[in-house]
Amino acid sequence: MRKFCVPPPEEFTLSAHLFDPLAIGPVSVPNRIAVAPMCQYSAHDGCADPDWHTQHLMTLAMSGAGLVMVEATAVERAGRISHGCLGLWDEATQAALARVMAAARRVALPGTKFGIQLAHAGRKGSARRPWEDGRSLSASEDPWPTPSASALPFAEGWHTPHALDEAGMARVLDAFVQAARRAVAVGFEVLEVHTAHGYLLHQFLSPLANRRTDHYGGSLENRQRFPLAVARAVRAAVPAHVAVGARITGTDWTPEGISVDEAVDFAGALREEGLHYVCVTTGGIAPGIRIPVAPDYQVPFAEQVRSRSGMLTRAVGLIVAPGQAQAIVAGGRADQVALARAFLDDPRWGWHAAEALGRPQVFPPQYDRLAPGAWPGAALRRPEAAREG
Repeated sequence: MRKFCVPPPEEFTLSAHLFDPLAIGPVSVPNRIAVAPMCQYSAHDGCADPDWHTQHLMTLAMSGAGLVMVEATAVERAGRISHGCLGLWDEATQAALARVMAAARRVALPGTKFGIQLAHAGRKGSARRPWEDGRSLSASEDPWPTPSASALPFAEGWHTPHALDEAGMARVLDAFVQAARRAVAVGFEVLEVHTAHGYLLHQFLSPLANRRTDHYGGSLENRQRFPLAVARAVRAAVPAHVAVGARITGTDWTPEGISVDEAVDFAGALREEGLHYVCVTTGGIAPGIRIPVAPDYQVPFAEQVRSRSGMLTRAVGLIVAPGQAQAIVAGGRADQVALARAFLDDPRWGWHAAEALGRPQVFPPQYDRLAPGAWPGAALRRPEAAREG
């Protein structure tokens, strides 16, 4: 395991407010709130849907989050989860995403930054959309061959992937690099390499999916070799003004899988490669593993990664209430929080959090009439006001 030089505790754990600005490497965001990437399964051969993706990302651009992360985006066609997954592998996918992002930026609140998660599904690809049962595509549904670290299917009844050889790894690495360059051309300020949720790079990292006997399998150093090579290549391929991070796994929730100690080691290795942050999530490598889902259930892993690796860290997972998010940041458990379903449930979550935490709210000028001084109804919709009525 690596040992890292971390900032002095009194400096590193300095209390912060949820609405304080944050420097993610070269990129400054106006607050510590991020919209987590959320797959929409609505693309057409990788191209963003001009209706669905436009309304979705325009809404999130006005949500009050300082950073909006676009969904997991396949770096090659064979890297999709489903036929509906967003991609960024050619001129057509780049042009479609550029049109959507231009619309989102036109309505974004001041200072809002946009990031994109670059991903490859590996053995979890060639599947139906979640609302179509999420299982492997049948022979009549235009399936595609899937790669992985080892020739082990994700679950019973799933296709068996082929183990990537050196040439296959070189192809995938180049696909990440080309997608990163396209993302910069589209104007994204933050790029996130997806090494979690059971997808291809996680498949190399986890002993539950990686049974290789070459120098990409076995030891922790070997299992990290290919994901680190991808991260290194993406960092080198983009300009210095672009922030690069990774979503990593804090635990596989089983003793046979990735542990938090391995997550700390991997985060430190990414830091040494010049990445600027990690977003710490958990699970997804195999079905049937019991996960104790509850508020803040993944935060302890983010906290350990942050304190032990010295890497700027984002926490995610059932973070719902403004006070809850504030406590995570103020307590030094993470530098930033990411919410997903909370923003689908309340597209103005950031506005309401600012109100709840006593910070000035920022509205588009067209909505200035919502300012509390101009709209008496603001007080009436508060839960305590409703109870008093």
